[in-house]
Amino acid sequence: MKNKRGLFLLSGIIIVLAFGLVYAGVKLTANLGKSSVQVAAENAGERLSELYSDISIATDKPVKGQIDLNPADVAETLPDISKFPITVGSTTDNFVEIFSSTEKSGTGVDGWLTEVATEFNQAKIEVNGKPASVKIRNIASGTATDYIKSRKYIPDAFTPSNELWGEIVKANGIKTQLITKRLVGNVPGIVISKAKHDALVEKYGSVNVKTITEAISNNEFAMGYTDPFASSTGLNFLVTALNTFDSSNILGEKAVKGFEKFQSNVPFTASTTIQMREAAKSGALDGFVLEYQTYVNAADLKGSYVFTPFGVRHDSPLYALGDLPQNKLDVIKKFAEFVTQEKYQKTAKEKGFNGLEDYKSELAPVDGNLLASAQKVWKEKKDGTKPIVAVFVTDVSGSMAGAPLNRLKESLFKGQKYLGKDNSIGLVSYSSGVTIKLPIAKYDTNQQSMFVGAVNSLQASGGTSTFDGIIVALKMIQDELSVNPNMKPIIFVLSDGETNEGHSLKDIKGLVEIYKVPIYTIGYNANIKALESISSINEAASINADTDDVVYKLGNLFNVQM
Repeated sequence: MKNKRGLFLLSGIIIVLAFGLVYAGVKLTANLGKSSVQVAAENAGERLSELYSDISIATDKPVKGQIDLNPADVAETLPDISKFPITVGSTTDNFVEIFSSTEKSGTGVDGWLTEVATEFNQAKIEVNGKPASVKIRNIASGTATDYIKSRKYIPDAFTPSNELWGEIVKANGIKTQLITKRLVGNVPGIVISKAKHDALVEKYGSVNVKTITEAISNNEFAMGYTDPFASSTGLNFLVTALNTFDSSNILGEKAVKGFEKFQSNVPFTASTTIQMREAAKSGALDGFVLEYQTYVNAADLKGSYVFTPFGVRHDSPLYALGDLPQNKLDVIKKFAEFVTQEKYQKTAKEKGFNGLEDYKSELAPVDGNLLASAQKVWKEKKDGTKPIVAVFVTDVSGSMAGAPLNRLKESLFKGQKYLGKDNSIGLVSYSSGVTIKLPIAKYDTNQQSMFVGAVNSLQASGGTSTFDGIIVALKMIQDELSVNPNMKPIIFVLSDGETNEGHSLKDIKGLVEIYKVPIYTIGYNANIKALESISSINEAASINADTDDVVYKLGNLFNVQM
């Protein structure tokens, strides 16, 4: 009996082992012939379905809301000008206010004009018999241009990074007088890793915008650049790229088709230079745009990247704006003379300016109306042949009640005017559970109306399961991509950042990395660090909405990404 029982147990063990080996063999052979990417994607799909099944999910019947078909009003979204700091205050009654680009009117290596203007005010130079002074306001060129052209706020003078912005201001009917083409020298360029630079030289013989755009069009070079509506270098690159496709007509069919092919292989358009540099650090980019003054002051770039200049020089022209009295014009001219003294130009060189003096602008100044049309082409063609599929994930937990939820709604009501009509949009809300408020569909007038209705219906209560909301958005996007694979996915999370229920960042991080879905976060009365940790997974941006410029920031973000 004992022998029989022993044989029986042994037989059972053998059978179990056999089944185990067969199962393992099936698992192994199931993946034969598949790439690691395919296997990872399949495993991610299983994991996503598993997480999704754990979540309490409701689906609302979409209700239409009243839409506003008027175009976005930039002036309405701009905050009070006091949002942007005065880095040098006026010291006399006889003064002018100057909007200055940020690379020269900040502090440290970015504080050259701040220091020179302070010395100008201390010198108490007389203009028309009275001591003169200047007030310097630190404001990015694109944002400054929005204030001026919308007439929300017009200073006495404007010194952007390059003269393209002056042309845009002039084209919008603002009286513009060029006082000097140059306060200080600077050059825009493409910063390329040494290895990739050498490879481009070997294949194309040289490296310039033409060979780079060709390499990008052939999917041989991954490059990022910044928003041409907001960034001086981004606008410059856009015009230069269009010019390489057809220098006789940068908005002709040949140029636009060339740009569309090129843009379909651009992996990354950044809202800010900081966001773009973070993407470069991750190894996602072979190159990106940057000003020379920033490049020479970046220790992490100089040793391993090569700087290739392009486009119009960034020599900080100075313009007088509007119908100014003669005494103000005289102060502006006197200040322009003061800053060009050898002493101050030498100081500028120490801060990274006045380098690459042999570089001549590749392009003549472009008419402002043509620039506006180029920006419009970029908006329409920036996604190449791939429209966007985006899901908005909105926090309606109890901690969002009151002002945070009201600001969230206002952000979406006004920001939705910047969403492209060729894209597809969905919206979910979350508290303790998740509700699909609006299934993904093309953002036509009908979907826009239901989007407004979904936002209108948001109400706050319950706990905060942020990562459950992201999981549902990921599942919606993957389902959409299975039907329409030629789309670029994006998620926007609008939250206070405090997760206290449901899944964790650890649960979803691997999925987000595999699916390569950028998650942009907008924080309302938020734990910004928590939201930044979500956005940083795939080099997306995080915006603090607890400021009066949130609608303007979101408009810029949607303009770039949607």
